[in-house]
Amino acid sequence: MQRYHFSSIISDDTDNGGGFIMRHPSCPIIADNGVAFLTESTIATLSQKYEPAAMLDSFAYTNALLWLTAARQQPIVHFWQLQPTVILGLLDQRLPRLTAGLADLHAAGYQIMLRNSGGLAVVADPGVLNVSLFLPATRERYPITAAYQLMVDYVQAVWPQLNITTGEITRSYCPGDYDLSIAGRKIAGMSQRRTAEALVIMLYVSVDGDQMARSQLIQRFYQVSLAGHHDARFPDVDPQVMTTVADALAAPTDTTATQARFIAILAQHGTVDTTSLPLVTEEPEFQAHLNQAYQQMQRRQQRLHH
Repeated sequence: MQRYHFSSIISDDTDNGGGFIMRHPSCPIIADNGVAFLTESTIATLSQKYEPAAMLDSFAYTNALLWLTAARQQPIVHFWQLQPTVILGLLDQRLPRLTAGLADLHAAGYQIMLRNSGGLAVVADPGVLNVSLFLPATRERYPITAAYQLMVDYVQAVWPQLNITTGEITRSYCPGDYDLSIAGRKIAGMSQRRTAEALVIMLYVSVDGDQMARSQLIQRFYQVSLAGHHDARFPDVDPQVMTTVADALAAPTDTTATQARFIAILAQHGTVDTTSLPLVTEEPEFQAHLNQAYQQMQRRQQRLHH
């Protein structure tokens, strides 16, 4: 399989980040496997912490930023966090006693959101950092496995001192082929979304906090929601197979320091623009896409009450 490199998302062209820019991709960079990637050397970043009432904004922004990535033809990295929230996948709607499971999560002090993609339940809280890497690219340019590998390379560059490997941690929550783990204990998971002209690789990483409590929360959620039934589509969560970056480092760290490390890696490969996106996202055209995506998320939440 061809090896795609994280540094290959950047070319020699530049952009001042000042607006909705459509640019002919005329300045390629050639990775050492001979594959050309035609993107921008400026990477725009956006950092957001959502209050409970604004939790749906997180995935609404994902949809709107996918559109913006294609419009600007520029990579974007979106850092975001939620207050204690359980984010359900579409498959979780099929749990036989979902209503009882949701009530248990609410009793534990968590808000609940149904995301607009597959997969299963994950936990978000102030110790979990979400990192979404947006690329102006087609499926042909970045096949699914190549896109995941970009994010793997990115995370490994952030913590070179840790032996971070990929592969499903079967008894973690939301297990997948591209789970990121250290010595068999999961620290992060990934998913992708795509349009015709852009893609996003979405990462959550458990930076610090009580991972045992997170895992036990989801373990109990599935126990209650399955009501004793066995269904191989849902994980039999073992809290021992997950950990945090802080525990793996055996040193204190937090999401602020982690985000700074992610940005520092970007700066090694190109220009990081931290100022233009907060302005661009206030523009009427972006707001129109954001409002449409938010309404879609609102309608999706209604499925949890049927």
